[in-house]
Amino acid sequence: MTVSPRRPLVPAAILTAAVVSFVLAGPAPAAGRPAPTARASSTASTAWDWPVSPPQQLARPFEAPPTPYSAGHRGVDVTAAPGRAVLSPADGVVSFAGMVVDRPVLSVRHDDGLVSSMEPVSASVTAGAEVRAGDIVGVVASGGHCDDRCMHFGARLHGEYVNPMALLGLIERSVLLPLGS
Repeated sequence: MTVSPRRPLVPAAILTAAVVSFVLAGPAPAAGRPAPTARASSTASTAWDWPVSPPQQLARPFEAPPTPYSAGHRGVDVTAAPGRAVLSPADGVVSFAGMVVDRPVLSVRHDDGLVSSMEPVSASVTAGAEVRAGDIVGVVASGGHCDDRCMHFGARLHGEYVNPMALLGLIERSVLLPLGS
């Protein structure tokens, strides 16, 4: 009886991890261009809504760092002047509303291990408050790297930063093709 050698599963695992990373941290629209409005597929069970009402224009896209401690841009910057209403992107519970260093930050814990964060935001809600998608949760304030020109919108999945554009349903899913025979 001839036994064929087993192929190691490591290459398949690496390929799977790479595809998942691309879907969550994939490309975003170029800075300064209007953000897409049509929803594609989403990594979440329900696509999130923008944290500001239209028009939405990206000032800076998500830039995944090569390692967890490397430089990158762990969210997107949406053009927004101080005083513009900030909306909850999905149903959840406010987990933090306060100052971090020199800027006011608002974080909302959502289902499935997701957390959204927005800054600078002067919150109109407090930690523990339940919010629904689209509820006004504060206004764009001043401070941080977005001072008086934009609002930073970030997302984490089980503590790891992900591209919020994927949660908005604006990144097409990757399609795996079979390897050559």
